[in-house]
Amino acid sequence: MHYSLQSHLSVNKLLIKLIIFLFAYASSATAAEKTQALETVPVTLGSTAVERIFDGTVEAVQQATVSAQTSGRIQEVNFDVDDFVEAGSTLIRFTDVEQQTGLQRAQAELTGARARAVEAGEEYARAENLKGRGLGSQRDLDRALAAKTSAAAAVSSAESAVMAARQQLDYTVVRAPYSGIVTQRFIEVGETVSSGQPLISGLSLEKLRVTVDLPQQVAIQVRREPRAEVLTESERVKPEKITIFPVADPVTNTFRVRLEMPDGQFGLFPGMFVKAAFQVGEAERLLIPAEAVVQRSEVTAVYVSENGDVRLRQIRIGHSFGDQVEVLAGLIEGEQVAVDPVQAGIYAKTSGSLQP
Repeated sequence: MHYSLQSHLSVNKLLIKLIIFLFAYASSATAAEKTQALETVPVTLGSTAVERIFDGTVEAVQQATVSAQTSGRIQEVNFDVDDFVEAGSTLIRFTDVEQQTGLQRAQAELTGARARAVEAGEEYARAENLKGRGLGSQRDLDRALAAKTSAAAAVSSAESAVMAARQQLDYTVVRAPYSGIVTQRFIEVGETVSSGQPLISGLSLEKLRVTVDLPQQVAIQVRREPRAEVLTESERVKPEKITIFPVADPVTNTFRVRLEMPDGQFGLFPGMFVKAAFQVGEAERLLIPAEAVVQRSEVTAVYVSENGDVRLRQIRIGHSFGDQVEVLAGLIEGEQVAVDPVQAGIYAKTSGSLQP
């Protein structure tokens, strides 16, 4: 009886061990399946740009002050400071009584000149006919020709006077040369202005550029391979054109560089300070996808997959390069990081490995 009880206990122990083994195997298999389901990428060593960042100033490429091209009294001012103006819109209108009178006078003189030219032409035709029949003299023909030529010149002069008068009338309406924002207004309705007097200033926000003063050594590197980006609050913008001035400033010994921005508005306004990054070489850096980075309060971390386990590990990151970010500390080349932090976090929470 004693032997039988002992045998029964031994069998029970074996069964318990087998159950524990099977449970552990199932748990490890489940964990392995979960980690295999996670999308991971290796930490890679990649060649990236070495940049120097400098302060720049935003400027408007299209900016102008419109001046009066005729004299007169201001009748209308249709826009004020900070108003947006479409190209071709009427900014200012002058009273045009004097210009209308001048145009009418010039047109009347042109009509008279054309009538005299017709008469002179007929006189010349008659003189030529008489000379051909032997009834007129050469002197009469020469006089008729001179009168015809003079009348033609008078017509040409009168036509020029009409064009000038019409131009003066057109000058009484001041239109916007391009679409933009009014920055300053110098006149008021009812004010009398003379030719050349400033009327209104404006600029376009669609065409901007950034000017930067570079130290001599950096300017040499940029001149050799001009590559730069303007750093706005939301993105890095590549300029359409990079122009390096050929002469250094004699006081600061710096070279001015112009970065022509593409058309559009990037949250930049003339007069603003902005950062500009210039590539001056290349260096190898550890890189991971930016989407893999987790930000928790002041802790920056990633989920690292290793031996079927996923753990949150604190890292220190540097610059961003497109959709990748530089790792300064916390990872080594070849380690696997989870691309989807949410999915990795769910697994890490169930496995109890949340702490970095």
